[in-house]
Amino acid sequence: MTESAARHAPGTPCWVSLMVHGLAGTQRFYGALFGWEFLPGPQQLGPYVRALLDGHEVAGIGVMPHDRHLPIAWTPYLASDDLDTTADTIRHSGGTVGVGPLEADRAGRLLIASDPAGAVFGVWQAAEHGGIGGAGRPGTPVWNELVTRDTASVAKFYRAVFGFGEEPVVSADFDYLALSVEGRAVAAIHGVGHGLPRDRGAHWTTFFEVEDVDETVRRVGELGGHVLRGPHDSGHGLMATVADPEGAAFNVVRSAAE
Repeated sequence: MTESAARHAPGTPCWVSLMVHGLAGTQRFYGALFGWEFLPGPQQLGPYVRALLDGHEVAGIGVMPHDRHLPIAWTPYLASDDLDTTADTIRHSGGTVGVGPLEADRAGRLLIASDPAGAVFGVWQAAEHGGIGGAGRPGTPVWNELVTRDTASVAKFYRAVFGFGEEPVVSADFDYLALSVEGRAVAAIHGVGHGLPRDRGAHWTTFFEVEDVDETVRRVGELGGHVLRGPHDSGHGLMATVADPEGAAFNVVRSAAE
């Protein structure tokens, strides 16, 4: 089995995608920033391309349908072995299934949903396409975090849908919960209280690995993007928060050595 076809345990982030208005301009931005190349398809997803890095599929970019007025944002997909059951559990647990389940050619099946606080995420049931390949190298997604008002209000939802284990950070002023699969932290929920952006609400955010955070931030500006928060130390390593020319925010990080 090839790396890209490897199965991810249920709940593990296995893919990220971005829906934009201008596909060509977005490809130019990320191609120049991360060295991505692009292949078209699956056709069922409309105008859509898969980003490749050194031959490994790392992300997807599609065109936002004209009748949808959604934020331009990176969306993580969490793995499922049974998409129909996952869809039912999402609904029964207070979430909403907005799109799907859909067939994506022979690659697999997907749906897009939102949790009880309104944060949008995807779910992927793999067939031929298991998800991200070449994980951990610069230019690939390495972490996903849910930014929401408080962890307690949504942790029960994600635990019910995906069976996550939970590892809270014990701190008087830091509401943070790591989500684990088979004993390994795979994502996190960060409760920010009134610090939640009013224009975005609860949302998932993706971290992309880079070799040099300062250089990447400089390149973002040169390529027409925006710096939302400059380089700073974090629990993940040196990182910065930036946005592409259409406003999709993401984090770039030079992961700390474990």
